[in-house]
Amino acid sequence: MADIEQGSVQANGLEFRYLHAGSGPLALCYHGFPDSPWSYRHLLPALADAGYHAVAPFARGFAPTQLPDDRHHVHSSTMVADVLALREALSGEDAAVLIAHDWGAVAAWGAAGKEPDGWSRVAIMNIPPLEIFGENIVTYEQIKKSFYFWYFQMQRVAEDVIRADDFAFIDNIWADWSPGYDASEDLPRVKECIRDQAHFEAALGYYWGQFDPTRFGSPSWAAEQAAAWGFSLTQPTLYLHGTNDGCHGMSQAQVDRVPDYCGKGSRSELIEGVGHFMMVERPDDINRRILDFLQEV
Repeated sequence: MADIEQGSVQANGLEFRYLHAGSGPLALCYHGFPDSPWSYRHLLPALADAGYHAVAPFARGFAPTQLPDDRHHVHSSTMVADVLALREALSGEDAAVLIAHDWGAVAAWGAAGKEPDGWSRVAIMNIPPLEIFGENIVTYEQIKKSFYFWYFQMQRVAEDVIRADDFAFIDNIWADWSPGYDASEDLPRVKECIRDQAHFEAALGYYWGQFDPTRFGSPSWAAEQAAAWGFSLTQPTLYLHGTNDGCHGMSQAQVDRVPDYCGKGSRSELIEGVGHFMMVERPDDINRRILDFLQEV
């Protein structure tokens, strides 16, 4: 297996640090919260062995990537712009592929929609297209799962509580989102990205930027989100979701609908017994599904 190395690149006004392996067409792998690019530690070497230059950046706000000037408001449109700028900076050609999870999935729906010729294939995990996401977010069951959207708006209180006992709140999030998974290798990496106060604020800025209770659900909010990531993709797209995902719930019927928002040759899979952080929970299985899809003719 190829070794994972570290690098940096200037994109969208920031110095992004990243993990990478291999050479060849770009395979950009983007993470979410509370997470780090180390969750792609199993996939990066597999992509490299398959002939890709596999790159997993530390997303905006996550150390050691450079802090943005505005660390209290990270809008979905900014996430999309970051992914598009990273593709250009990393010399992604038309054979580039995009792999994304959680907030990274939001960025991927937007980036693949805005530059359809820039990505030959897309693989997205755990966050569905905006229309299906919108259906879910107003249900009682999903509101319970998404309590942190609203809790994080109490900025001073939330910061103190999340930081307490070495970020025990994040330990509990991982336990709820991927039940039964031993995250002892992952959690120190995640906490390293946000331990500094400024980086921590920037990571929470994704929620402050999206879920301001004075605007959430308004026509202007909905229009902004649709403009950023409310696309139907033209590329072949693989969508993966776990039955045990404690972050965002999806029925089989909803998962089956995802290819309706994607290009010819797309498919979606609801995977039994896996949770939100599927790429570390069951790496051999998830790697195989992604690589088999990327290598289809």
